[in-house]
Amino acid sequence: MNDLKELKKIESLADQCMKCGFCSFFCPVYQEERTETSVARGKNYLVRQVLKGNQEFTPELAEIIGKCLLCKRCAANCPAKTQIDRVVVAARAELVKQKGLGFAKNFIFRKVMANKKRMTAYVRFAQKFQWMLPKTEGKVRHVPDFIKSMGKRSFPEIAKKTLSEQVKSVYKPEGTPKMKVGFFMGCATDFVYPELGLKFINLLVKQGIEVVVPDTQNCCGAAIYFSGDFATGRMLADKNIQAFSDPSIEYVLTTCGTCSSTLKDYAKYLSDTPEQKQRYEAFAAKIKDSTEFIIDVLKIPPESFKLKKEFEGKTATWHDPCHLIRYQNIKDQPRAILKALKGLTYK
Repeated sequence: MNDLKELKKIESLADQCMKCGFCSFFCPVYQEERTETSVARGKNYLVRQVLKGNQEFTPELAEIIGKCLLCKRCAANCPAKTQIDRVVVAARAELVKQKGLGFAKNFIFRKVMANKKRMTAYVRFAQKFQWMLPKTEGKVRHVPDFIKSMGKRSFPEIAKKTLSEQVKSVYKPEGTPKMKVGFFMGCATDFVYPELGLKFINLLVKQGIEVVVPDTQNCCGAAIYFSGDFATGRMLADKNIQAFSDPSIEYVLTTCGTCSSTLKDYAKYLSDTPEQKQRYEAFAAKIKDSTEFIIDVLKIPPESFKLKKEFEGKTATWHDPCHLIRYQNIKDQPRAILKALKGLTYK
């Protein structure tokens, strides 16, 4: 007999749904498939049926629950404020408990991503063979057209040298530091955009901030626990909290919106005991996205931002990542930085 522990935690959230169908106007999956099970209302109904004992976790239900993108467009526009993301993630956790992860996810999540050294080794190995994928603009490579079974897929190019290989464990400014912060690299910044991490650290040091980059930090765990692997997610959460456990660290910063969201939300999704929830919430209070920290904490004046000559006279805009705007309500901060750059037109 399954106790449905994770689903029972969010039962009150599932009960909030008014079945109005307003979510159908915003769900990108529903816009493509046009079936009731594609939209939040349909998924929520099925989860409630599981809770009532009227529905089993069948392969069909697993496919339906697995299709949610967790973009939170439905939740952001829901009149009843139903947190369907939490309902879906809890359902995925129950599926993993009952049916397991499957070979591929079990290997990737628990054997590779859960171990930073092992993951780095696999990424380095993949980097040696990425020349086989045609290169397009910037750092994007795509699957060759003749491999039709995979469809049109693109992948970010892996950096020749990871951030982990370039970064120091401690960066000290001249004089007495204003504060001490920790820098959480995240997989994308570490393996794909190491220059972004180095430039952000350099900015912090110029602001008189001491920066520590613990080599014991791991993947934030977003892909893992959003897929329902709560056991590995909790293990990574505990490792990351331990990595930044120095009480003199005032903030933990990251340049990745998914990472900042995930680190802040350990308590919301993963807490299993009051003590665990308290520990996760204390850690979440220290997390800041890079733009959030620059604007809200440092309060750097607009005139201090300088534009590189190569971008003078150009026009730029800003794409709101789901994990920034809908998970963290971070919207104005990145725009404030872009608008402050004289010589750049923001639209």
